[in-house]
Amino acid sequence: MPRDLSQLRIPVIQAPMFLQSGPEMVIASCRAGIVGTFPSVNARTTEELESWLQRITAATGGEQDGPWAMNLMMHRSNTRRFEDLALAVKYRAPLVISALGSPKEAIDEVHSYGGKVFADVIDTRFAAKAVEAGVDGLVLVAAGAGGHTGQQAGFAFVEEVRQFWQGDIVLGGGISSGRGVRAAQVLGANYAYMGTRFIATEESMAVPEYKQMVVEASGADIICSDALTGVKANWLRASLVAAGYDPANMPSGATIDIAASTSDAKRWRDVWSAGQGVGAIHDILPIAELIDRLDAEYRAACEG
Repeated sequence: MPRDLSQLRIPVIQAPMFLQSGPEMVIASCRAGIVGTFPSVNARTTEELESWLQRITAATGGEQDGPWAMNLMMHRSNTRRFEDLALAVKYRAPLVISALGSPKEAIDEVHSYGGKVFADVIDTRFAAKAVEAGVDGLVLVAAGAGGHTGQQAGFAFVEEVRQFWQGDIVLGGGISSGRGVRAAQVLGANYAYMGTRFIATEESMAVPEYKQMVVEASGADIICSDALTGVKANWLRASLVAAGYDPANMPSGATIDIAASTSDAKRWRDVWSAGQGVGAIHDILPIAELIDRLDAEYRAACEG
């Protein structure tokens, strides 16, 4: 049996990233002793998703492995959400992370076999609604996170949520080192949510140019805009410019449409997301080596 969340090598969940997280990243993360995750919509069809789940479940599950998780977009525009949920149940996903919608429709299904549901939330109001729905944990996506991002500082976000929720909290937003993982714990979170750091890994589905852009970028190169997806997200300035956008004059927000986003491959190949933690990323590593480094940094921070 794999480790449960309380027995991870280090308290890190490799965050699910649209078009970047696939089976290779999930398997490598789990084998390194952390939680490996991916958005279900990264698989273009339910048939492909089932193939991914077969690969992941076959390659993980050892005593030293971390559990895997599926990120499920619950927004009504994701017409596949119930089919993907059914596959999460079929393959007994240890953890399902809901996003962009209420987790309520997933909770009973996942609890039926002993799985857990965490809700990805961007503010305290959504956190309170998720708690009311009956989730097992909260993923607080704070300001500075890559992809769809919150606007509240992580320090303030955790403190406010801890006033009404004593269960598991995962904090995301600008965490790129083992020191950051320890800081999240000191603040009151149980786990750190790390996405951008995993773009610059060998197992990432990102093209080489994207990985190199992450390595070369600083926090000043991150632009927050809702122009592309209808939800505020952080983007790499250079990729916006290359795609014909003016970072200083982004168009008004788009309509949220998960189905359209997943089918518009060219847009997502051309415009790349990252969080403000890019300034601490200087190399492209295999995930096993990255976790070794994070582990050493984390333990040094704990001892210090």
